[in-house]
Amino acid sequence: MEKINDEIMDKLKKVCICKAISKAKIKSAIADGADTLEKVQKATGAGTGGCGGNRCTPKILEILKEYDK
Repeated sequence: MEKINDEIMDKLKKVCICKAISKAKIKSAIADGADTLEKVQKATGAGTGGCGGNRCTPKILEILKEYDK
């Protein structure tokens, strides 16, 4: 049940506020092989909004670290 709740929250939580890109979309890009910040940004469009990635870049890097474990 907890995994289902996490998946729902990941769909709702926006990592990139400017482009409304969810944590689930970031995780999906990483699972599909986007193993660097640049690859995640290219695959999802995150970091291309009005703030230029200032808000989402640290969040993306944090998610990438979770996958390195």
